[in-house]
Amino acid sequence: MEDMSGVRRARGAVAAVFAVHGAVTGSFATRVPWIQDHASLGAGRLGFALAFTALGASCAMPLAGRISHRFGSRNALRGLIALWTLSLVLPSLAPNLPALCLAMFTYGACAGMADVAMNALGVEVERRLGRSVMSGLHGMWSAGALVGSAAGTLAAHLGADARTHFLLAAAVLTVLGVLSCTWVPDIQPAEDEEPPPRFALPPRSALLIGMVGFCAVFAEGASLDWSAVFLRDRLDSSAGLAAASTTAFMLTMAVARIAGDAAVNRFGAVRTVRAGGVLAVLGGLLVVLAGQPMVAMGGFALMGLGIAVVVPLCFAAAGHAGPNPSQAIAGVATITYTSGLIAPSLIGGVAQATSLVVSFGVVTALACGLTVCAGVLRSAEHGAEREVSPRAAAVPGPRP
Repeated sequence: MEDMSGVRRARGAVAAVFAVHGAVTGSFATRVPWIQDHASLGAGRLGFALAFTALGASCAMPLAGRISHRFGSRNALRGLIALWTLSLVLPSLAPNLPALCLAMFTYGACAGMADVAMNALGVEVERRLGRSVMSGLHGMWSAGALVGSAAGTLAAHLGADARTHFLLAAAVLTVLGVLSCTWVPDIQPAEDEEPPPRFALPPRSALLIGMVGFCAVFAEGASLDWSAVFLRDRLDSSAGLAAASTTAFMLTMAVARIAGDAAVNRFGAVRTVRAGGVLAVLGGLLVVLAGQPMVAMGGFALMGLGIAVVVPLCFAAAGHAGPNPSQAIAGVATITYTSGLIAPSLIGGVAQATSLVVSFGVVTALACGLTVCAGVLRSAEHGAEREVSPRAAAVPGPRP
């Protein structure tokens, strides 16, 4: 009982780190207009600068495994989460496009490394508990993002300087993140274990799993960035109702992720994702066929419900699929980050050439891939069902 209480405490600590990570993202997102004005950028140049976030993450994520090997999982996460929270300040200091590109590259690199490290520990906690917890952990990330965005919205409403806002947010989140790391698992490499390479192509298993994540993140990115535009331009809704559709989508995803572990533990990862794919396709069809704003909002909500647990289960499957969880998770994360990068611009390009209805037809077609390809996540299902020995359940110390 004492060992399992330690594992549950570790789960709470990792969940807190996920929430802190999400809060940084939510804080930043609300102040992008301020950053744009401060750096005197048009929409095109701002989009170019923001693309460096994904570029930095993709370049740096493979380093996370080597850092964890060198310093141990607890110290590595403590350092990486601190770098991530402190990097929030950088974009607000950029006075022009080159400086903002550099800031966003650094910001993305810190985000990606912390992302890999905390997901690897989430997989470890899941292994020790012997049941699915990754969906709930990502639900905590979504909850943190909502809290961060709410605080950022208040700061923007009050006309606060983003430099002051980010400095205060970074200080608070750094303290919370570093303290939370006190109770995460401390996995140390075996004496004869070779360090992972600095850069390596993801294993084949990660590529297949990553493609499932690609479909989910594409739908997520398209819905977050274009749902409000769809309601305003296609269905002539008010600006307030259009904005509410995006908030509703985020809330649906957060609630579904927090509740998603119960579905995974009961039905398994594969069946849960297949059912989610069906819901996402139905939601996409509602959006495409919508003649009223409320119908479209219902479609976006269904899409959020359908894709909510997919990315957490992709990370879990990658972590259980091979001997090097960090490398596999980094590979899946790189693919999903890429999807999140190209989705908004591709949706815009298709809409420019045809219409937003056709764009979301593409999203709906990709959502079909969740149901068709869900079988590659079977390793997450087996990993969550694996029996945990008393020795493996002990949180402190190296992996046995």
